[in-house]
Amino acid sequence: MKAIKLHNRLGRLILLGFCYLGTFLGTKGKVESVQDTPVKPNILLVYVDDLGYGDIPNYPGSISKSIAETPNIGRLIQSGMSFTNAYSSAPLCSPARAALLTGKSPARLGFEFVTKYEKDTLGWDDEQWLALFKNKKLISPPITLNLPLEEETVAEGLKKLGYETGIVGKWHVASHHKVYKGWSLTHGPAQQGFDSAKETFGAHPYSGTKSSPHLNRGDYPEDLLTSEAVKFIEKKHDSPFFLMVSHYFVHTPHLIGLQWIEEKYRSKHSRELTDDEVRYAANIELLDHYLGKVLDALENSGQSKNTLIIFTSDNGGHPAYAHHAPFRGSKWNLYEAGIRIPMIVSWPGVIKGNSLEETPVIQTDFFPTFMALAGNITEGSNVLDGQSILPLLTGNIFNRKKPLYWYFPYYHPEGEGYDEALKVTGVEDGRVSRTRPHAAMRKGSMKLVYFFDTEQMELYDLNKDPGESVNLSETRAWHAQLMKEDLLKRLYAANARFPRINSQTY
Repeated sequence: MKAIKLHNRLGRLILLGFCYLGTFLGTKGKVESVQDTPVKPNILLVYVDDLGYGDIPNYPGSISKSIAETPNIGRLIQSGMSFTNAYSSAPLCSPARAALLTGKSPARLGFEFVTKYEKDTLGWDDEQWLALFKNKKLISPPITLNLPLEEETVAEGLKKLGYETGIVGKWHVASHHKVYKGWSLTHGPAQQGFDSAKETFGAHPYSGTKSSPHLNRGDYPEDLLTSEAVKFIEKKHDSPFFLMVSHYFVHTPHLIGLQWIEEKYRSKHSRELTDDEVRYAANIELLDHYLGKVLDALENSGQSKNTLIIFTSDNGGHPAYAHHAPFRGSKWNLYEAGIRIPMIVSWPGVIKGNSLEETPVIQTDFFPTFMALAGNITEGSNVLDGQSILPLLTGNIFNRKKPLYWYFPYYHPEGEGYDEALKVTGVEDGRVSRTRPHAAMRKGSMKLVYFFDTEQMELYDLNKDPGESVNLSETRAWHAQLMKEDLLKRLYAANARFPRINSQTY
């Protein structure tokens, strides 16, 4: 039986290889596809906001306590591959998105924190910037506002290879224009390779509508973001497409007024549920409903058989709402719950349905993977921090050549809020904890967390200790030291912007 499966996978890989070779050779040589099978698959990336690893009920490998109902995410799980060791490149929005778009780590991009308004541009020595670091040992690098236009995005790369590119929803890798998270006129998607770019907050409260209109049982609020995604899918395409459906859900603030959904959850559970718990579950269900609309459009258009779908989150969830156990931490830090995210990949005829993948992957892998799907078999090994995971998707041998690493050289919360935050980061604390400038690296099952202000090392074996509760840095001191040296070496090679000593207080 194993031999038959291997034969089928090998045959599919050979077919894909010939297709990619024909694309790569261009006018020098052309290999025709079999039975008019499209050479390049469409790529649909559904990128959601602040969805924690345990926020999807029955997500493979999790111990989710979420009460949300997610039948459409379930459809993807049944049809695709669920990753149990998938990571964002950063523990918060802007750097995670910049890294995904470029295949480069936030350290290499110099884009490690969330963007601000143009008026908030500050330098190392500006009094307003220095004031944020009163009584702190280090001063963090000034915040980068815009992803540089010279950085090639996945949309630009795919466009060169014959793809039609589109995005709807959140951008957040450039300074806010007019309103919070409003698209920049000079550094928006249209300037970064997207043929079609629809700016909309959809039904999310960022639109200005904080409460849902009255809904009859079974109805959901209309969502312009989803409608624009459906329009893109349904229109005639003369070439393969890449569509990024970039949601604002389930980022705070959460939509209120979803009465019938909230009542359903209260009636189904014997224990008393908090308003926040019910509201968060209702917003997750809302996100799931919008995903279903997009999946239905894809199937109804007849394009689902030749479309690779990725569903994932930009970082870990908010500590006050998301489900993370058994993982430690949350959004804003580099413990597992801040960066480990749900990720499902579906590709009919290639990926076996309801399959599980434990190999660690990171979102900087998306750029080289998409390029490989489109026919460009070179990865720019010294330029990108990710590597193609196409072998994993096609059931073949994959060797991780580039260790996963992360960099967050900031204190969080900013300013006075830091003193009010929890001093120690635990598991599902329910509150924001203090984050200090730190970096992390994972090699195999071992993970190192390094803090720049104290030079403290924490070493964990994630296979035995997914909650990062047993620090092995003393009992395995040599292992920790070697990983630290490798981590710093990679940060230096990436020209990372290191925090500097605060001469005001030290």
